[in-house]
Amino acid sequence: MSLPHAILTALLEKPSSGLELTRRFDRSIGFFWSATHQQIYRELGRLEREGLVRASGPGVGRGQRKEYEVLPAGRAQLREWVGQAQDPKPIRDPLLLRLRAAAVLGVDGLEEELARHRELHRAQLAEYLEIEARDFPPERAETENRLQHVVLQAGIQLESFWLAWLDQALEGT
Repeated sequence: MSLPHAILTALLEKPSSGLELTRRFDRSIGFFWSATHQQIYRELGRLEREGLVRASGPGVGRGQRKEYEVLPAGRAQLREWVGQAQDPKPIRDPLLLRLRAAAVLGVDGLEEELARHRELHRAQLAEYLEIEARDFPPERAETENRLQHVVLQAGIQLESFWLAWLDQALEGT
């Protein structure tokens, strides 16, 4: 996934000002594709210059609130991207490399870091489960926003995996 596609997706879900978009990003897509506010604003400008989005509203000058919406060319580009093949990305996590180094050097200090990571993953899992309970109650789970729920479930399963893996790693330290 790339930032322009994340922005087009978010704007198709709901046209937004740049500020609203960055706030929504922090609460949804940002869990899976992070970007700084500066990156989002810079990309909005590029998408507008390319004719993929348009700014509307009273904001004419700098600092004025503009609401962005996706134009037909932006929708077409996103649709094309959704249908493209893409290979899975290999895992590239510094913690895994550090664990491999600890196998050679010894585990001094590693237990605290593994425990810290475990706590971070536990907190993220709790947040995902809270979002699931709020936004995807069982009575609506199969009818409303099914694919959005599937993305959230991927996050839940990944966090659950990391917790189980970290428990296993902590047993050996």
